[in-house]
Amino acid sequence: MSRLICILLVVLVFSSCSPPDSDTATAVAETTGGTQPSASIIDSHSEPDTIVIAADPWCPHNCEAGADHEGYMVDLAREILAEAGYAVKYINVSWARALQMTREGQLDAVVGAFRTDAPDFVFPEVPQGHSTIALYTHPDNSWAYDGLESLQGQQLLVINGYSYTRELDRYIEQNLTDQEKIWVISGPSPLNRAIELLEQDRTDIFVEDTYVMAWWAGSKRGLTSRPRQAGLVSESDAFVAFSPAREDAGKLAELLSEGTRQRLADGRLQKILDNYGLTQWTEMP
Repeated sequence: MSRLICILLVVLVFSSCSPPDSDTATAVAETTGGTQPSASIIDSHSEPDTIVIAADPWCPHNCEAGADHEGYMVDLAREILAEAGYAVKYINVSWARALQMTREGQLDAVVGAFRTDAPDFVFPEVPQGHSTIALYTHPDNSWAYDGLESLQGQQLLVINGYSYTRELDRYIEQNLTDQEKIWVISGPSPLNRAIELLEQDRTDIFVEDTYVMAWWAGSKRGLTSRPRQAGLVSESDAFVAFSPAREDAGKLAELLSEGTRQRLADGRLQKILDNYGLTQWTEMP
Protein backbone atom coordinates (compact mmCIF):
# COMPACT_ATOMS: atom_id res chain seq x y z
CA MET A 1 0.00 0.00 0.00
CA SER A 2 1.44 3.35 -1.00
CA ARG A 3 2.24 6.08 1.53
CA LEU A 4 -0.41 8.38 -0.04
CA ILE A 5 -3.17 5.78 0.30
CA CYS A 6 -2.17 5.11 3.91
CA ILE A 7 -2.35 8.80 4.71
CA LEU A 8 -5.76 9.13 3.06
CA LEU A 9 -7.12 6.18 5.03
CA VAL A 10 -5.85 7.67 8.29
CA VAL A 11 -7.46 11.01 7.46
CA LEU A 12 -10.77 9.34 6.64
CA VAL A 13 -10.77 7.29 9.84
CA PHE A 14 -10.03 10.28 12.05
CA SER A 15 -12.50 12.47 10.17
CA SER A 16 -15.30 10.00 10.83
CA CYS A 17 -14.55 10.02 14.55
CA SER A 18 -14.05 13.75 15.03
CA PRO A 19 -16.63 16.52 15.46
CA PRO A 20 -17.61 17.82 12.00
CA ASP A 21 -16.64 21.39 12.85
CA SER A 22 -13.23 20.85 14.41
CA ASP A 23 -10.57 23.54 14.10
CA THR A 24 -8.48 21.19 11.96
CA ALA A 25 -11.29 20.67 9.45
CA THR A 26 -11.86 24.40 9.30
CA ALA A 27 -8.20 25.13 8.61
CA VAL A 28 -8.18 22.65 5.73
CA ALA A 29 -11.38 24.08 4.27
CA GLU A 30 -10.04 27.61 4.34
CA THR A 31 -6.77 26.76 2.64
CA THR A 32 -8.48 24.84 -0.16
CA GLY A 33 -11.69 26.83 -0.67
CA GLY A 34 -12.48 29.94 -2.62
CA THR A 35 -12.55 32.16 0.46
CA GLN A 36 -8.81 32.00 1.11
CA PRO A 37 -7.46 35.52 0.48
CA SER A 38 -4.99 35.58 -2.38
CA ALA A 39 -1.50 36.97 -1.91
CA SER A 40 -2.36 39.91 -4.16
CA ILE A 41 -5.30 40.92 -1.99
CA ILE A 42 -3.42 40.50 1.27
CA ASP A 43 -0.47 42.46 -0.12
CA SER A 44 -2.74 45.27 -1.26
CA HIS A 45 -3.33 46.32 2.34
CA SER A 46 0.11 47.94 2.18
CA GLU A 47 -1.04 50.23 -0.65
CA PRO A 48 -1.83 53.56 0.97
CA ASP A 49 -5.02 54.11 -1.04
CA THR A 50 -6.47 50.61 -0.63
CA ILE A 51 -8.40 49.39 2.43
CA VAL A 52 -8.96 45.63 2.69
CA ILE A 53 -11.86 44.71 4.97
CA ALA A 54 -12.89 41.17 5.83
CA ALA A 55 -15.50 39.03 7.56
CA ASP A 56 -17.50 35.87 7.07
CA PRO A 57 -20.83 36.44 5.29
CA TRP A 58 -23.37 37.95 7.71
CA CYS A 59 -25.97 39.20 5.26
CA PRO A 60 -27.52 41.76 5.04
CA HIS A 61 -24.89 43.51 7.20
CA ASN A 62 -22.08 42.09 5.05
CA CYS A 63 -22.68 39.41 2.44
CA GLU A 64 -20.66 37.33 0.00
CA ALA A 65 -17.72 39.19 -1.48
CA GLY A 66 -18.24 39.89 -5.17
CA ALA A 67 -22.03 39.43 -5.02
CA ASP A 68 -24.45 41.99 -6.45
CA HIS A 69 -25.28 42.88 -2.84
CA GLU A 70 -22.16 42.76 -0.67
CA GLY A 71 -23.97 44.12 2.40
CA TYR A 72 -25.19 47.54 3.42
CA MET A 73 -22.22 48.08 5.76
CA VAL A 74 -19.78 47.29 2.95
CA ASP A 75 -21.66 49.59 0.56
CA LEU A 76 -21.66 52.39 3.13
CA ALA A 77 -17.96 52.07 3.94
CA ARG A 78 -16.98 51.84 0.27
CA GLU A 79 -18.94 54.98 -0.61
CA ILE A 80 -17.59 57.04 2.30
CA LEU A 81 -13.97 55.99 1.87
CA ALA A 82 -14.13 56.47 -1.91
CA GLU A 83 -14.95 60.14 -1.34
CA ALA A 84 -11.71 60.40 0.63
CA GLY A 85 -9.71 58.77 -2.18
CA TYR A 86 -9.57 55.18 -0.89
CA ALA A 87 -10.47 51.99 -2.73
CA VAL A 88 -12.13 49.27 -0.63
CA LYS A 89 -11.53 45.56 -1.21
CA TYR A 90 -13.85 43.23 0.67
CA ILE A 91 -13.06 39.52 1.21
CA ASN A 92 -14.57 36.61 3.10
CA VAL A 93 -12.67 34.57 5.66
CA SER A 94 -13.85 33.05 8.94
CA TRP A 95 -14.58 35.63 11.61
CA ALA A 96 -11.88 34.37 13.97
CA ARG A 97 -9.33 34.55 11.16
CA ALA A 98 -10.48 37.99 10.06
CA LEU A 99 -9.95 39.27 13.61
CA GLN A 100 -6.52 37.66 13.87
CA MET A 101 -5.27 38.89 10.50
CA THR A 102 -6.56 42.41 11.12
CA ARG A 103 -5.06 42.52 14.59
CA GLU A 104 -1.69 41.51 13.10
CA GLY A 105 -1.96 44.14 10.36
CA GLN A 106 -2.30 41.67 7.47
CA LEU A 107 -5.74 43.13 6.76
CA ASP A 108 -6.97 46.66 7.41
CA ALA A 109 -10.40 46.27 8.97
CA VAL A 110 -13.25 43.95 9.84
CA VAL A 111 -16.90 44.66 9.07
CA GLY A 112 -19.83 43.81 11.33
CA ALA A 113 -17.88 44.07 14.58
CA PHE A 114 -19.25 44.75 18.05
CA ARG A 115 -16.98 46.61 20.44
CA THR A 116 -16.77 43.41 22.49
CA ASP A 117 -15.43 41.48 19.47
CA ALA A 118 -12.10 43.31 19.49
CA PRO A 119 -11.78 46.03 22.16
CA ASP A 120 -8.24 46.78 20.95
CA PHE A 121 -9.39 47.73 17.43
CA VAL A 122 -10.04 51.34 16.42
CA PHE A 123 -13.79 51.95 16.19
CA PRO A 124 -15.65 54.86 14.60
CA GLU A 125 -17.65 56.97 17.03
CA VAL A 126 -20.78 56.47 14.89
CA PRO A 127 -21.85 52.87 14.11
CA GLN A 128 -22.30 51.69 10.53
CA GLY A 129 -24.90 49.09 11.48
CA HIS A 130 -27.20 47.73 14.13
CA SER A 131 -27.80 44.20 15.36
CA THR A 132 -30.50 42.51 17.43
CA ILE A 133 -29.34 39.18 18.86
CA ALA A 134 -31.85 36.38 19.42
CA LEU A 135 -31.89 32.67 20.21
CA TYR A 136 -33.32 30.14 17.75
CA THR A 137 -34.46 26.53 18.12
CA HIS A 138 -35.90 23.74 16.00
CA PRO A 139 -39.48 24.73 15.02
CA ASP A 140 -40.89 21.91 17.19
CA ASN A 141 -38.97 23.02 20.28
CA SER A 142 -41.08 25.03 22.74
CA TRP A 143 -38.17 26.25 24.91
CA ALA A 144 -38.11 29.99 25.62
CA TYR A 145 -35.23 32.19 26.75
CA ASP A 146 -35.64 33.76 30.19
CA GLY A 147 -32.13 34.78 31.22
CA LEU A 148 -28.98 32.71 31.56
CA GLU A 149 -30.61 30.39 34.07
CA SER A 150 -32.95 29.14 31.36
CA LEU A 151 -29.93 27.82 29.41
CA GLN A 152 -29.45 25.04 31.96
CA GLY A 153 -29.90 21.66 30.29
CA GLN A 154 -29.58 23.18 26.81
CA GLN A 155 -26.74 23.01 24.30
CA LEU A 156 -25.90 26.44 22.88
CA LEU A 157 -24.45 26.53 19.36
CA VAL A 158 -22.09 29.49 18.74
CA ILE A 159 -19.65 30.61 16.05
CA ASN A 160 -15.93 30.72 16.77
CA GLY A 161 -14.68 34.23 17.50
CA TYR A 162 -18.14 35.83 17.68
CA SER A 163 -19.11 38.15 20.50
CA TYR A 164 -22.79 38.29 21.43
CA THR A 165 -23.21 40.20 24.70
CA ARG A 166 -20.90 40.59 27.66
CA GLU A 167 -23.16 38.39 29.77
CA LEU A 168 -23.59 35.69 27.14
CA ASP A 169 -19.89 35.83 26.23
CA ARG A 170 -19.03 35.21 29.88
CA TYR A 171 -21.40 32.24 30.02
CA ILE A 172 -19.84 30.79 26.86
CA GLU A 173 -16.31 31.25 28.20
CA GLN A 174 -17.18 29.61 31.52
CA ASN A 175 -18.66 26.55 29.81
CA LEU A 176 -16.44 26.34 26.74
CA THR A 177 -14.94 22.96 27.63
CA ASP A 178 -18.35 21.35 28.20
CA GLN A 179 -19.77 20.42 24.79
CA GLU A 180 -23.04 19.45 26.43
CA LYS A 181 -23.49 23.18 27.07
CA ILE A 182 -21.47 24.91 24.33
CA TRP A 183 -20.76 23.74 20.76
CA VAL A 184 -18.45 26.01 18.76
CA ILE A 185 -18.47 25.82 14.96
CA SER A 186 -16.09 27.57 12.58
CA GLY A 187 -15.58 28.33 8.92
CA PRO A 188 -16.08 31.08 6.36
CA SER A 189 -19.87 30.40 6.03
CA PRO A 190 -21.09 28.95 9.34
CA LEU A 191 -24.76 30.04 9.18
CA ASN A 192 -25.98 27.28 6.87
CA ARG A 193 -24.14 24.69 8.95
CA ALA A 194 -25.72 25.99 12.16
CA ILE A 195 -29.21 25.86 10.66
CA GLU A 196 -28.58 22.31 9.40
CA LEU A 197 -27.65 21.23 12.93
CA LEU A 198 -30.86 22.76 14.29
CA GLU A 199 -32.96 21.08 11.61
CA GLN A 200 -31.33 17.72 12.38
CA ASP A 201 -31.99 18.15 16.13
CA ARG A 202 -28.27 17.79 16.78
CA THR A 203 -28.20 20.91 18.94
CA ASP A 204 -30.74 22.85 20.99
CA ILE A 205 -30.20 26.59 20.54
CA PHE A 206 -28.38 28.82 18.06
CA VAL A 207 -27.47 32.48 18.66
CA GLU A 208 -27.93 34.81 15.69
CA ASP A 209 -28.90 38.27 14.53
CA THR A 210 -32.57 38.75 13.60
CA TYR A 211 -31.74 40.58 10.34
CA VAL A 212 -29.45 37.72 9.33
CA MET A 213 -32.06 35.06 10.02
CA ALA A 214 -34.74 37.04 8.18
CA TRP A 215 -32.43 37.46 5.18
CA TRP A 216 -31.67 33.73 5.19
CA ALA A 217 -35.37 32.87 5.39
CA GLY A 218 -36.13 35.27 2.53
CA SER A 219 -33.59 33.46 0.36
CA LYS A 220 -35.29 30.11 1.06
CA ARG A 221 -38.76 30.79 -0.34
CA GLY A 222 -40.96 27.73 -0.23
CA LEU A 223 -39.09 26.24 2.74
CA THR A 224 -41.65 24.79 5.15
CA SER A 225 -39.39 24.35 8.17
CA ARG A 226 -37.52 27.34 9.59
CA PRO A 227 -35.78 27.95 12.93
CA ARG A 228 -38.08 29.31 15.61
CA GLN A 229 -37.17 32.48 17.49
CA ALA A 230 -37.14 31.65 21.21
CA GLY A 231 -36.37 35.06 22.68
CA LEU A 232 -34.34 38.24 22.23
CA VAL A 233 -31.03 38.68 24.04
CA SER A 234 -29.84 42.21 23.29
CA GLU A 235 -29.29 44.97 20.75
CA SER A 236 -25.84 46.21 19.74
CA ASP A 237 -24.24 48.71 17.40
CA ALA A 238 -22.09 47.23 14.64
CA PHE A 239 -19.02 48.82 13.09
CA VAL A 240 -16.31 48.68 10.50
CA ALA A 241 -13.38 48.47 12.92
CA PHE A 242 -9.78 49.19 11.93
CA SER A 243 -6.54 47.41 12.67
CA PRO A 244 -4.61 48.81 15.63
CA ALA A 245 -1.50 48.18 13.50
CA ARG A 246 -2.47 50.96 11.08
CA GLU A 247 -1.03 54.33 12.07
CA ASP A 248 -3.90 56.10 10.34
CA ALA A 249 -6.62 53.94 11.90
CA GLY A 250 -7.93 56.88 13.90
CA LYS A 251 -8.19 59.02 10.77
CA LEU A 252 -10.06 56.26 8.90
CA ALA A 253 -12.44 55.76 11.82
CA GLU A 254 -13.14 59.49 11.90
CA LEU A 255 -13.85 59.51 8.15
CA LEU A 256 -16.39 56.74 8.62
CA SER A 257 -18.00 58.48 11.57
CA GLU A 258 -18.43 61.76 9.72
CA GLY A 259 -19.58 60.06 6.52
CA THR A 260 -22.12 57.90 8.36
CA ARG A 261 -23.42 60.89 10.31
CA GLN A 262 -23.86 62.85 7.08
CA ARG A 263 -25.75 60.00 5.42
CA LEU A 264 -27.99 59.58 8.42
CA ALA A 265 -28.90 63.25 8.14
CA ASP A 266 -29.40 63.56 4.39
CA GLY A 267 -31.25 60.28 3.82
CA ARG A 268 -28.53 58.62 1.77
CA LEU A 269 -28.15 55.83 4.37
CA GLN A 270 -31.81 54.93 4.00
CA LYS A 271 -31.35 54.64 0.24
CA ILE A 272 -28.55 52.15 0.83
CA LEU A 273 -30.70 50.25 3.32
CA ASP A 274 -33.57 50.20 0.81
CA ASN A 275 -31.47 47.92 -1.38
CA TYR A 276 -31.70 45.33 1.42
CA GLY A 277 -35.29 45.94 2.47
CA LEU A 278 -34.23 47.53 5.77
CA THR A 279 -35.28 50.63 7.68
CA GLN A 280 -33.01 53.17 9.37
CA TRP A 281 -32.29 52.10 12.94
CA THR A 282 -31.24 55.35 14.60
CA GLU A 283 -31.33 59.11 14.47
CA MET A 284 -28.21 61.17 13.83
CA PRO A 285 -25.89 61.06 16.89
